[in-house]
Amino acid sequence: MYYLGQEEIDALSEVIRSKELFKINDGPYRHSYNVERELEQMFNTPHAILMTSGFAALTTALIALGIGPGDQVIVPAYTYMATPLAVVAAGAIPVIAEVDETLTLSCEDVLKKLTPATKAIMPVHIQGFPCNMERLCAIAQKHGLKIVEDACQADGGSFMGQRLGTFGDGGALSFNYYKIITSGEGGALFVKDKKVWEKALVYHDSSAVAFFGEQIDRKTAELVCGNEYRTNELSAALLRVQLKRLEGFLSAMRANKRYLEERLGDVCKFVPSNDPDGDCATTLALRFDSAEEAAKLAEATNKTVPINTGKHVYSNWTPIMQKKGALHPLMDPFLMEANKGIIPDYSPDMCPDTLDLLSRTVYVGISPLYTKEKLDDTVNKIKAALK
Repeated sequence: MYYLGQEEIDALSEVIRSKELFKINDGPYRHSYNVERELEQMFNTPHAILMTSGFAALTTALIALGIGPGDQVIVPAYTYMATPLAVVAAGAIPVIAEVDETLTLSCEDVLKKLTPATKAIMPVHIQGFPCNMERLCAIAQKHGLKIVEDACQADGGSFMGQRLGTFGDGGALSFNYYKIITSGEGGALFVKDKKVWEKALVYHDSSAVAFFGEQIDRKTAELVCGNEYRTNELSAALLRVQLKRLEGFLSAMRANKRYLEERLGDVCKFVPSNDPDGDCATTLALRFDSAEEAAKLAEATNKTVPINTGKHVYSNWTPIMQKKGALHPLMDPFLMEANKGIIPDYSPDMCPDTLDLLSRTVYVGISPLYTKEKLDDTVNKIKAALK
């Protein structure tokens, strides 16, 4: 979260005074409906559903696309644990692939990990770094696979001019407290196909769409037992204001990142990007020749080495690595008969390239609120530590 101001306070106050807090109501305060339309317009996508989290959006996307028991989904070894957990929530099996030097999903390793059971690829635009969506989409098209994009750390980013989260059959954003824009907690799902959108609408609201408002009017999706990921007017009102700030945040962070790169270019190597212009610029990633060098700089400057970011690294995905897919064994995808023979052997050292790259990288966080003085102080501290 970068900034909350009077506009956010006023938006929340308006909803509270209206006493219309539910997503569907009879009053004029339809923030949930309007923010979905605003997301569709901003992201140039036909269908958006506001939800309670990015995880909710990822899970709903997989289920609405028909991914489930008997299917494998390829995920990167470097992503927050919610990505593989969404696969397990759908009853499918995550297959963990290496990231490349950009710290995003390795297209080469995706090709190596394909099996007859592979049904989808889940690229993750981690830290706002765009994946190579051109090549990943080509792989998916060639092999008849679905793509579900995890753009939860990349709100508003793009690849070759197209917004992240809109390339695949489904795409997810997150608006929790730690994201580029926030509604406290929240997420959004983008889908292209109208029938998939209808299935997602039903699943995310546990078929309650049949009872509230006109959500299910003129739709043909069958009502099934689903989940409860419905949002509310308070979160939606907050998000509408934050959405107006998104382009300003991105523009300021990109300018700040360029300034840091210009000042540090003579002493640092940078992690390459699949699209520097589309990068969200929340992070400047420095690359070192050894883990020791990276650790030394991080300690001296109070920066982060991503190998130490806990549940973002596959070896720390405890329930995945231990194959504990559900409390009840009959609901556990790792024990389902349909998944017999398609479950990989997970091990802490299974993605050595990923571990190596993460251990030799240092993150320098960037805020849209940073002043020139703050940026110069960051530069001076890094240069002093490198001497």
